[in-house]
Amino acid sequence: MKDKEKLNFIPLNIAVLTISGYRDNSNDSAGDFFLEALQAAGHKPLEKIICKPDRYRLRAQLSHWIADPLTQVVLISGGTGFNADDCLPEALTPLLDKQIEGFGELFRQLSYQEIGSAALQSRALAGLANQTLIFAMPGSPNACKLAWYALVRPQLDRRQGPCNFVPHLGQAHVCEAGR
Repeated sequence: MKDKEKLNFIPLNIAVLTISGYRDNSNDSAGDFFLEALQAAGHKPLEKIICKPDRYRLRAQLSHWIADPLTQVVLISGGTGFNADDCLPEALTPLLDKQIEGFGELFRQLSYQEIGSAALQSRALAGLANQTLIFAMPGSPNACKLAWYALVRPQLDRRQGPCNFVPHLGQAHVCEAGR
């Protein structure tokens, strides 16, 4: 039996953030997708928040999750484009201990196959801050699905080989009730 075959799945504690000036809980399709996808994959959604595109409010919310030992992963939709109010990369980057450059590169490559040169306008990014893994994707539900299935979901499963991000996360394995 190979080492990876002996490993069991570990559910992770994951927060979801939607950045939008016009979305609310009645029309947050990207955020709702993430909640459903997390539960289907066996992870525990901790919290889902919608935040207006304000770099300082975003930093405050992200800093809260980064400092919380229960939060192991944050999934963000929106705020990564070139519109005047898209400020997520500027809000998030100073908080990161390490950037995961390959995430943005691979996301744009996959996105190019679906939307062509418009993929250039995606500033999708990912990184690690205080053992909290953060993935930031465009707000389009299709973009979130693409990132989730092709890149994010496999890397949140410690059985994924040859490597994954689970060993780099805070070990707050408290996926039972209690939050």
